[in-house]
Amino acid sequence: MSEGSEDKQLPASAKKLADARKEGQVVRSKDLGHFLVLLAATAALLGLTPVWMSHMEKLLQAGLRFDARTVANPDFMLERVGVWASQWLMVAVPFGLAVALGSVAASVAAGGWVMSFQIISPKFSKLNPIQGIANLFSKAHMVDALKASALGLVLGAAGITFLMKVWPSMANLLAMPLPAAIHTLGVTLAEVIGSMLLVVAFFAIIDFPLQKFLFAEKMKMSHQEMKEEFKQQEGNQEVKGRIKQKMREMTKKRMLAAIPTADLVVMNPTHYAVALKYEEGSMGAPRVVAKGTDLLALKIRDLAVEHRVPVLEAPPLARALYAHTELDMEVPVALYSAVAQVLAYVYQLKQALTGQGAMPGNLPDLDVPNELDPHHPASKTARAARAQRAATAAG
Repeated sequence: MSEGSEDKQLPASAKKLADARKEGQVVRSKDLGHFLVLLAATAALLGLTPVWMSHMEKLLQAGLRFDARTVANPDFMLERVGVWASQWLMVAVPFGLAVALGSVAASVAAGGWVMSFQIISPKFSKLNPIQGIANLFSKAHMVDALKASALGLVLGAAGITFLMKVWPSMANLLAMPLPAAIHTLGVTLAEVIGSMLLVVAFFAIIDFPLQKFLFAEKMKMSHQEMKEEFKQQEGNQEVKGRIKQKMREMTKKRMLAAIPTADLVVMNPTHYAVALKYEEGSMGAPRVVAKGTDLLALKIRDLAVEHRVPVLEAPPLARALYAHTELDMEVPVALYSAVAQVLAYVYQLKQALTGQGAMPGNLPDLDVPNELDPHHPASKTARAARAQRAATAAG
């Protein structure tokens, strides 16, 4: 199976959902929007009907009253039209605001607040007729078409049923006094909107989970897409590997260049090598300028011999220094005594070689704590105990 035709079975990652949100792609339910808009319109009708009826009565009374000043002064008609327009705005504006708030609430309730202009930016790919025809027969469009058809049929049936029920009362409106006719009309409209509200609410209850499911299906990712996203977030592993390799090479060159300036090299005798340097006055304690194992340890030893840097075999100290120090790091306090012993031994050896002192004997036993030597049984027991405590705490 080709990469492009690979089935998308993995749920969308948080990054893909965030990117889709930036592009304005979130869960949207048209039926939920219709329901909340109708709900807002119904609430506005029920709350503002008394005020509207009062305004409508005043407007009708003023409109049907003949005023001789209108004939004498035609400009007065413009003034009256302005008054009527302002009064009608007082009726229409609150209703429009309620509907607008309902529309905004529907969008926020379905997918949250999203401010994105990418969804309205021109895309020439949308002008592709072949792609457009394919979209017409997509799963989402087919579901929307079937749902809209069902909603239209149900609303039509409910409208016809209700119209047949209220038709006699509507025919009698002309015989009623104006206030009673307006009241009856308002009650009838409220009943019509209420019945529509119940139907749309039923469809909204079905549509919202359906849209969430369809959106999740649309956002699903393939294994290849997941790998590509991981590479983008974590960086290309091959590139990172080359960078680390380059850094190791630079560190190795820097270490080898610092060996001729070291005061001594402590070895194990071949598996570990640590070069130390101490400058009294500028360093608080001896500092590690190079360290390595196996072939690198042999390279450090050869360079030290080549540049006449003393090389001492002190296995416990070499292992402890390698395990508990980093480059350009001062030796731990627990190893001060052992390092001081080897430095003193080296200084005595240098004085003896220049004829300024007696040749020192064998290197004394170094004061290296057992728990700092990674090869000592006590150190292994301590590490096992710490691992057991960590596992117990985690459990």
